[in-house]
Amino acid sequence: MSPKEIDGNLMKLIITNGSIKLKNNHQYINDLNVFPVPDGDTGSNMQSTMMSGVKAIEDLEDAPIEKIGKALSRGLLMGARGNSGVILSQLFSGFAKTFQSLKTANAKEFIEGLKQGVKQAYSAVINPVEGTILTVAREAVEVAEKHAKDETDILDVLKVYLTEAKQSLERTPDLLPVLKESGVVDSGGAGLIEIIEGMIAALEGEIYKEERSAKKAAARSEAERDTEAEEFGYCTEFIIQIDEEKKFNRDKLIRQLNRLGDSIVVVADEEICKVHVHTMKPGDALNIGQNYGEFANLKIENMTMQHTETLLHSPEAEGEDHHCGHDHHESFDLGPRKKFGLITVVNGDGLRDTFKEMGVNFVIDGGQTMNPSTQDFIDAVERVNADNIIVIPNNKNVMLSAEHAAKEIEDKNVIVLPAKTIPQGYASLTMFDANAEVEDAVEEMKALINHVKSGEVTYAVRDTKVNGHTIKKGDYLGIKEGDIVSTNASRLDTVTGLADKLIDDESEIITIMVGDDVEKKEVEKLRKHIESNHQDVEVEIIHGNQTIYSYLIAVE
Repeated sequence: MSPKEIDGNLMKLIITNGSIKLKNNHQYINDLNVFPVPDGDTGSNMQSTMMSGVKAIEDLEDAPIEKIGKALSRGLLMGARGNSGVILSQLFSGFAKTFQSLKTANAKEFIEGLKQGVKQAYSAVINPVEGTILTVAREAVEVAEKHAKDETDILDVLKVYLTEAKQSLERTPDLLPVLKESGVVDSGGAGLIEIIEGMIAALEGEIYKEERSAKKAAARSEAERDTEAEEFGYCTEFIIQIDEEKKFNRDKLIRQLNRLGDSIVVVADEEICKVHVHTMKPGDALNIGQNYGEFANLKIENMTMQHTETLLHSPEAEGEDHHCGHDHHESFDLGPRKKFGLITVVNGDGLRDTFKEMGVNFVIDGGQTMNPSTQDFIDAVERVNADNIIVIPNNKNVMLSAEHAAKEIEDKNVIVLPAKTIPQGYASLTMFDANAEVEDAVEEMKALINHVKSGEVTYAVRDTKVNGHTIKKGDYLGIKEGDIVSTNASRLDTVTGLADKLIDDESEIITIMVGDDVEKKEVEKLRKHIESNHQDVEVEIIHGNQTIYSYLIAVE
């Protein structure tokens, strides 16, 4: 079709189709990561953000374009993950806001929406960098705007936009030397092109379906054979009063539940754990849960028959929609109102425990490859009963989502600390004073962030050249303050070399956070190397159990 106007239903169709195309190809976007480390998540963040927008509009039928735009904007904002997801949400949020008071939009109004989206996205980034998705979106709309007239077909204008977007993407390595050195184009810009291609495909009559991995498809087929008419299974919820002696492990619990079903939500604090899972075998899920404590609350619903069988159900339970006809919410005793509350983002049981021991009230499970959404931060703030809440992101790709969440919260003073690494976040907590004035406490934490030096060790997922280093797939990478400073086939040589680069004459303590793939013998060799070569430096070892990064190092 070549419409001269677009209504709410057509807007919903093209946005959905573009989002699904991005989702189906998000791994390609992930693989465009500049650094060859196993944490490329641009595509994952972008598709998750867009699918949150799709979810917000999926039930709107025959609605004016204004209503579609408003719901889309809100859904994108709340679901935004990572810097790429936040920027994308701003592009389409500004786009959607243009349709206020409109039932339909012509080509000129449509392109004006894309133009306003660019303005909003640029304003959302403190220091916009050219050679990114921002450049691709801006240059594409500047060319498309010249072709957009009231009577122009929207399909024709979008094709002009796409052509320029592709050309702009090819130019991104000329604007960002790191892209040229790594032999890739900007991943965010590539993701935007996937969306636009999907929108054009919808106008041309090609509608995409979400692809499922062969593993998931096989699991679903087996479940369907086993259950026949009970193909939707049971929505199973329970709250466990955690038994300290049974060594509760959230990650292990999630892995166990993954074998039984999907739509899994597991949220826990020191005393209770709330679980939601869709499964064909609810009894097995309950048996797994009971391994960690006693049930405080329990509910099972047959989703096929829509018949609810409540065993124990708290009347105050409420929360997120999980597509099973009812709501879910983690219920916690917030305790008395405090002056300060601390929220952080980490991955790994050891790091989670460490940060809680340092006074953190709520830990969001995430970080690299698992960037929390804006909504995740808002939910966390709601669970901390304090007047002033300090959010410690511990990841530069989490900062924007945290900052946007802070803007959405009105009843609490939310401060996002500029901690871009876990070592920075750890250091910021070492001297946190809960009795200080808010500004003084925050400034002291910022000073500690600026004082600490951060190091990371991970491995390369592909051959490439970065910062003058020729990197082979499988090599270990030593990263200092975000820059790759060494590569080696030996992990021990890599981490000892990195430690030597981080330690100087003024260094007093080195804190080494050990990942879940490192043996004790290697850690002891690292300790001995530091103690032998840097006698004045105290060595602290934390078994963080983090994934992706074998070592995280803080030097103060």
